[in-house]
Amino acid sequence: MCETHPKQLSNCHFFFSSFRTKHPLSMLKNILNMVLIAASKLILLIVFAQAVGAGKVLVFPHDGSHWVNMRILVEELHSRGHSISVIRASESWYIKEDSPYYRAITIDIAGGSEEEFFSLFVSRLVQIQRQGESAWTRFSLDMELKDQFSNMHRKVCEMVTHIFESEDLMQSIKNSKYDLVLTDPANGGGVVLAHYLNVPLVFNVRWTVHGEAHFAIAPSPLSYVPFPIGELSDKMTFIQRVRNLLVYVMRLHLYRQIVGPHYSALVHRYFGLDIDYFSLFQAADLWLMRVDFVFEFPRPTMPNVIYMGGFQCKPAKPLPQDLEEFVQSSGEHGVIIMSLGTLVGELPQDLADEIAAAFAQLPQKVIWRHTGERPATLGNNTLLVDWMPQNDLLGHPKTRVFVAHGGTNGILEAIYHGVPMLGLPLMFDQPDNMSRMKLKGVAKVVDIARLDRDVFGETLKEVLNEPSYRVNMQRLSRLHRDQPMKPLDRALFWIEFVMRHKGAAHLRTESYRMPWYSYHSVDVVVFLLAILLLILLSFIVVIRYVCCRTCYKTKVKDE
Repeated sequence: MCETHPKQLSNCHFFFSSFRTKHPLSMLKNILNMVLIAASKLILLIVFAQAVGAGKVLVFPHDGSHWVNMRILVEELHSRGHSISVIRASESWYIKEDSPYYRAITIDIAGGSEEEFFSLFVSRLVQIQRQGESAWTRFSLDMELKDQFSNMHRKVCEMVTHIFESEDLMQSIKNSKYDLVLTDPANGGGVVLAHYLNVPLVFNVRWTVHGEAHFAIAPSPLSYVPFPIGELSDKMTFIQRVRNLLVYVMRLHLYRQIVGPHYSALVHRYFGLDIDYFSLFQAADLWLMRVDFVFEFPRPTMPNVIYMGGFQCKPAKPLPQDLEEFVQSSGEHGVIIMSLGTLVGELPQDLADEIAAAFAQLPQKVIWRHTGERPATLGNNTLLVDWMPQNDLLGHPKTRVFVAHGGTNGILEAIYHGVPMLGLPLMFDQPDNMSRMKLKGVAKVVDIARLDRDVFGETLKEVLNEPSYRVNMQRLSRLHRDQPMKPLDRALFWIEFVMRHKGAAHLRTESYRMPWYSYHSVDVVVFLLAILLLILLSFIVVIRYVCCRTCYKTKVKDE
């Protein structure tokens, strides 16, 4: 370039001549200064670019295991330079007030601990199933669960009311000028708040307050789309289709009965009587769906539904030294890991004893997340832990089987790492989730009501020794991983897409604004039938007129 541009030639001549005339230390100092100036400019450029692209996100999460998913998105958004605020209750189960990743907005809402309720509920549920207690006892327990969920949604509405009625807090939220509300629609707080603030709404979702999310937004023909908790597949017999319809209708009625009164009252109070609370859910800009079609049955979907199933999965990291030594001590037999999720740290003592006895008879080593009393039948091959690095253990080459309750997080991690499963489903969507895995030939399921050491041990040996379970799961793993973009990257792209474009209305159907008879074209069918009937009646009248006219003429001639 010095040869072709005279001005640059002069600059180059001055640059090099300075090196010839100055002391070597001065030359080094000049070089360092130039490097520092260039580095400073580069850092400022990067910071400025991040600041320009950064947004403000208001998060209204759902507590418990749902927060595990939301926290991943929060941390990743923070790492990309976005400012995150998280609304939490003062009695929050999992969501901490202090975090380097977000600013907490704590709402003081009184009430009992949901964690204590669900722990007790699981214990009582297992007891009822195992002891074969009366249907009335089970029904009473289900009514307690219904009341607990109703109470949970009531508290959410109280939180939102507190926000709306607190002038200082509401003004602070408005002044923040959030670009987006990110929420889990398992509760409706974030939905109502986004509508009030008039900002784009993104869901981190599998369940809404009305059940499985697809049924809220996408066409869902019940002839081949099984409603979750029905434990059905997409290949249903006539009787199964009848069952699918009945389960759907009854559950829809139950969901409306539990959540409807609370959210309807809240929406009518602040937005008017003509607003249906569930239409606010259906108006969300984007649905980040926590499922994958290696798990979900094929079904219709919508353009604003983005699939990020397995977004929490990642390659395994090295285990802590003591855990690695225990795993390596298993030799060629490998390791079994067992965890029943966040709600179930311990099982009834007699059941824990049966499971421990079955484990003790196996040549494999076992790592079991168990926080209850030490089982009396525990073998030397079993390690009890309060917590385990589940993803890292599932990704370890010596892991042979994953014993799990059937939550979607654990299932997708098992799929990602190709580890077959033995399911001990307890409640909610867990039996349905595990039935899907069983249909795909990657898992066996044991009914907790008939579990003993022999049943559990024989089932576990089948999953360990029958190669098809691992082969099928590794096939699912290859399908799940074979994507052009990682699920987490896809989710982050679409969140930022909504922020950049102030929503995604072009992807959202307006069908939710239609009354049911218009959505299903009942009015069109009635109109066309009415026209057909009118034509038919007109034809009959003409025929009768012609016949009568003919008969009259014939009669006149005869006379």
